[in-house]
Amino acid sequence: MHPFTPLRRAWAPVAVVVGWAVHDPSGAQRRAAELTATTLLLGLAAVLVAGAVYGLLSWWFTHFAVTDTELRIRTGLLFRRTAHIRLDRLQAVDVTQPLVARIAGVAKLKLDVVGADKKDELAYLGQEEAAVLRAELLARAAGFAPEQAREVGEAPVRGLLHVPPRMLAVSLLLTGGPWAMLVAALVVPPLLWMATHSVWTVIATGLPMLGGAFASSAGRFIGEYDWRVGESPDGLRIDHGLLDKAHETVPPGRVQTVRVVEPMLWRRRGWVRVELDVAGSSNSVLVPVATREVAESVISGILPGVRVPASDEFSRPPTRAWWCVPVWWRGFGLAVTDTVFAARHGLLRRRTSLVPHAKVQSVRLMQGPWERYRGVADILVDTGANKTVTARLRPAEEAARLLEAQADRSRTGRREAAPDRWMT
Repeated sequence: MHPFTPLRRAWAPVAVVVGWAVHDPSGAQRRAAELTATTLLLGLAAVLVAGAVYGLLSWWFTHFAVTDTELRIRTGLLFRRTAHIRLDRLQAVDVTQPLVARIAGVAKLKLDVVGADKKDELAYLGQEEAAVLRAELLARAAGFAPEQAREVGEAPVRGLLHVPPRMLAVSLLLTGGPWAMLVAALVVPPLLWMATHSVWTVIATGLPMLGGAFASSAGRFIGEYDWRVGESPDGLRIDHGLLDKAHETVPPGRVQTVRVVEPMLWRRRGWVRVELDVAGSSNSVLVPVATREVAESVISGILPGVRVPASDEFSRPPTRAWWCVPVWWRGFGLAVTDTVFAARHGLLRRRTSLVPHAKVQSVRLMQGPWERYRGVADILVDTGANKTVTARLRPAEEAARLLEAQADRSRTGRREAAPDRWMT
């Protein structure tokens, strides 16, 4: 690994000391007051030296190797761990660069493997070495022979989308969540102070609220800055980030659900947000904001042949569903096309979930006692990403027919679906 890597682990002993001080602040303050300045300086030096030694040893005992069939990552000083990552199970290799790593000219590889609960990492490699290794791993995963993999290089990319920073900033200002968190952070702490007169209670409540407002506004702007989507033979490439740069890949054939999100204040401008559920992957955002036409063109790139149903194609629940979900029943809708099962819900923040028929794992019909009395039922569609899409409050007769029809469409879709192969 790169010589910069020891700094990745060097903070661990320092974090232990800081965690102890935060857990027992009064005890830490009392013990610090009992020590002399010389003892404190010696203690601080010992913690820093321990951090440096720990980081150096963790780097020294971390190795990786690429064989004909797998990538092996060996780590650990006292307890050794060796990860065997089969190249034919590798579905994506993401490159991330935190701000400090960008300054140092290094990068981290995150490996998405089918069936793994979390991503294995290679951190850190030189920036050029990381790009070469990523291209080789993807080529090997696509079926190229080891002697050809290095010659293949990075797959070509065709740009599909670039989100301008101004558009991203305006979209965040027109989102209600950050404003609600900010108002709560300004109103709740004073009320708690009048009720308890406890500074710690006010701080413990106000700081998380301010952090939530920052994360949903400025934090999202920093993370989604300069968002670009490109199409390549190994999947859709996503590049973004102002401080921390990320280069992600959405693997072909692994997308289980696509969600088109329309906040109320975006609709006049015709803007939408596109989110994903990908089997075995944490990639969740495809398009942070774009016009509907552009977003639908990107969706067609990741789900070939899939068309987003128009608003007039969705059928609402019957009027009698009002007794089950007052007011909000108007936000539910269902549309089934030749390619997707589409369910919509929400009045203020409308979400349309699209599940290709070939990705449906199971279909269920559910009725509570009140729904049975009103003659309506819910249809639940389960996908390979352990997610469920629900079409709510359908007429009971229609739901029974839809249950059988959707099972048939899913079997036919899986039988006719093309194999998930890269670079073909």
